[in-house]
Amino acid sequence: MSEQRDYKDTVFLPKTDFPMKAGLPQKEPKILARWQEDGIYEELRETRKGREKFILHDGPPYANGDMHIGHALNRILKDMVVRSQTLLGKDAPFVPGWDCHGLPIEWKVEEKYRKKKRDKKEVPAAEFRQECREYAQGWVDVQREQLKRLGLMADFDNPYLTMQPESEATIVAELLKFAEAGNLYRGSKPVMWSPVEETALAEAEVEYEDITSTQIDVAFEIVESPIEELVGAHAVIWTTTPWTIPVNQALAYGPTVTYELLNTGAGKYLVASDLAEAFLARSGLSLIDEAGMPDNPDALLRWKADRMWTGESLAGTLTRHPMHHLGGFYAKPRPLLAGDFVTTDSGTGLVHMSPDHGEDDFLLCREHGIEPVFAVMGDGRYRDDWEWLGGNDDRRRAVINKPFNAPDGPICSDLREAGALLSASDDYPHSYPHSWRSKAKVIYRCTPQWFVPMDKPLDVGDFDVAVPEGFGAAIAMATSKDHSTLREIAMREIERVKFYPEKGRRRIGSMVEGRPDWVLSRQRAWGVPITLFVRADGTYLQDPQVNARVVAAVKQQGVDAWDESRKAEFLGDDHDASEFEMVTDILDVWFDSGCTHAFTLEGDRWPDQRWPADLYLEGSDQHRGWFQSSLLESSATRGRAPYDAVLTHGFTMASDGKKMSKSLGNTIDPLKVMEQYGADIIRLWALSVDFTEDHRIGDEILKGVGDQYRRLRNTFRYLLGALDGFVGDMGDAGEIPELEVYVLALLADLDGKLKKAAEEYDFNTYTRLLVDFCNEDLSAFYFDIRKDVLYCDGPDSTKRNAYRTVLDLLFHALVRYAAPVLVFTAEEAWTTRYPEGGSVHLLDWPKVPGVTADGGRWEKLRDLRERVTEAIEPLRRDKTIRSSLEAEVAVPASAVPEGFSDEDLAELFITASVTRGDSDTVTVTRTGESKCGRCWRLLPSVSEDGALCERCDDVIEQMDSAGSSDQ
Repeated sequence: MSEQRDYKDTVFLPKTDFPMKAGLPQKEPKILARWQEDGIYEELRETRKGREKFILHDGPPYANGDMHIGHALNRILKDMVVRSQTLLGKDAPFVPGWDCHGLPIEWKVEEKYRKKKRDKKEVPAAEFRQECREYAQGWVDVQREQLKRLGLMADFDNPYLTMQPESEATIVAELLKFAEAGNLYRGSKPVMWSPVEETALAEAEVEYEDITSTQIDVAFEIVESPIEELVGAHAVIWTTTPWTIPVNQALAYGPTVTYELLNTGAGKYLVASDLAEAFLARSGLSLIDEAGMPDNPDALLRWKADRMWTGESLAGTLTRHPMHHLGGFYAKPRPLLAGDFVTTDSGTGLVHMSPDHGEDDFLLCREHGIEPVFAVMGDGRYRDDWEWLGGNDDRRRAVINKPFNAPDGPICSDLREAGALLSASDDYPHSYPHSWRSKAKVIYRCTPQWFVPMDKPLDVGDFDVAVPEGFGAAIAMATSKDHSTLREIAMREIERVKFYPEKGRRRIGSMVEGRPDWVLSRQRAWGVPITLFVRADGTYLQDPQVNARVVAAVKQQGVDAWDESRKAEFLGDDHDASEFEMVTDILDVWFDSGCTHAFTLEGDRWPDQRWPADLYLEGSDQHRGWFQSSLLESSATRGRAPYDAVLTHGFTMASDGKKMSKSLGNTIDPLKVMEQYGADIIRLWALSVDFTEDHRIGDEILKGVGDQYRRLRNTFRYLLGALDGFVGDMGDAGEIPELEVYVLALLADLDGKLKKAAEEYDFNTYTRLLVDFCNEDLSAFYFDIRKDVLYCDGPDSTKRNAYRTVLDLLFHALVRYAAPVLVFTAEEAWTTRYPEGGSVHLLDWPKVPGVTADGGRWEKLRDLRERVTEAIEPLRRDKTIRSSLEAEVAVPASAVPEGFSDEDLAELFITASVTRGDSDTVTVTRTGESKCGRCWRLLPSVSEDGALCERCDDVIEQMDSAGSSDQ
């Protein structure tokens, strides 16, 4: 037998420079540099000019610290929105923003002072604000580079910052719209207050932690009552905030609650009947009968039956404070007041009222003419002149902290000495609000603050602020009038706006429906000032010309313009400066961020933007934060929300479902992930999870994402290799083979589903569909079947050219579909094939043929193919056969769809042959045919192993006669 020829060089194997190993950490920065050099973002704006706009308005993160994994998820989702909308053919500019005012930055600057033993109060305000400005700018620059590394497409050269003078001027102008319309008032109400940071806090600045507090039962002697039996007895209150007892001014009862007088050896005590047993257990008291003897059930029952009343019977009852002997504030009787909020869930059914330190307390006491006394100062201590625990006594310090409130602390000790402390234990577990910055406990504290009323009828658009020349549209007024309340307007808008997911509507709706008036003021230095002039009677000046001068000054100089030295200049000749005080409070930063729509979407600095935004996108915590402050600000000034849709994502948890914490060591740093794996891996993770719910990340999860990525990358690698030298010429194609028709139909179906998912921001579905199509429909099915045609058919083969034509269509579609997800890999794939073809991110959504096929027929065939593969596998494992090409397969005739010959089935199943039988099972045997030396198929036409089949013989003859093995 003569030596057989080596046909390796005659097989058309894929060739490409697109490597299997991605090397993303090294490759991505180079692609970024090229985008920057080529000005891709600016070029995209030019190519999309005049098209339908899509505006995603960026919610501003604080400029204080490195990007964490939650930031990365949020920014990737935003980038996916912008890129997918751009791909769909819209003009979708994106301006990134940062929130630069407020406590997060001020607190960090103060930390620097504390390390240097420097008192912030000794630093000139302008100097302090400049340090805050520099600190914020430093982190803006850091975070901007980190976001670029994620592959974000944004106007990074011109971001919006709340500390830009024009931004600050717009915030001032928006505030003055409220003032000019009378939608602003100064009042004293209990607000959440941080004694550490010495400022009021918004609900969004508070987080709840589980703590263990001291619980006490305190007796208030009843000195007057329409129920004679009660005089001389004691009303018992229960509280977990002993520090509020020194500011008590009343007691509250539930009008429908049943109360009873307990006769104990220590005295007679009034409590709710439903809570009597628990009270006795806590206090260790025992009941006695009317003769003073214990353990007489009949006598106790008679006593109880005669001494039970509903709460409404207690009206007119007066008590005295346990510390009444101190005189002054404590000498005044404490009335019992009816409170609908009183329940019998816990305690004694009687609630002590301190209007300084509780919203229910404040409202009920004010209704009865009892006003706050402002006993607790900003640092959480009782003021110096307070009768109990005031002055220079060190016991008064840090009144909220446990040492002060402990059972052996000063309050409990004094109450015990007065004979009023019935129980005290430090074992009560509950959830309590803390400042999310300092992590310290907060208190409710009544202070004078500036508020926006939620339930006052508004005149939206019925006012104006004079606009300085050149200021543009940023402070333009709404023109429509609406006399609804702010709450009503906001609730109507919540019904109108689309929410993704839908549950977001209920979440923000319940918050707006029940929220109190909006507290705008903060007692800090770094922020936008509340630019109001206040008279001695508490009213503020409403002069459009004065306001216009203030706005113009802030636009020119920033927040430093609001200075006492310019008071007369702002007021002008029409007002006596001595009659007014300049407000020194600053605005809540949520008001700042709530105004970002005004200076970003309406401002002259970003002409590509437009108001309102199509979409706001943030984490679910922003239903009480940015979503809500933007809604309220815009509803009050424009009569509608600044957005038409809201997309919400959940929080990123550790792989075990626990909250990420540095102390637990379970955090994932996106910067390190990019160093190790590349940004495309983080992007694929972010867009693969169900981000609308809380989701997980960890090393094992990232490894799984890496496997997904490799499959997608190998799809592009195969396409690029298979299309090497392809020029799009089908030659004498004739009809397209049915398999190609089916794959084009799958592509058309995928195209529709992906477009729908992109339009509905369903990125989890978008990514899964893309990955599954590449893995299941292409790699495991179509590519697998057609590799024989690609490698071994001749250059003029109709089937091979049809295959490569479909591969070309697939490449152009898939590289576009993948571009918003794998921004670097898609660019690499595109430029590998088209080095001079520009950027893939400048392309539109692909145009795919509208081909249809009998999907049910093909699904039936694929099910049968899977059965055949499963039947072959045992023979492969025991090495009876080494490849499916060695298998002769018999299949149930009933399982074969119409229109497929046995030769078609052998090609589709990649077997030596297929026959049909009456059996319901698939059987496999090893073929006895010889193996083609070129294509390795085992066919009857091959005379001996190593010889050629008819097809390969023809191809080799053509190649030999042509003298070339080129494609």
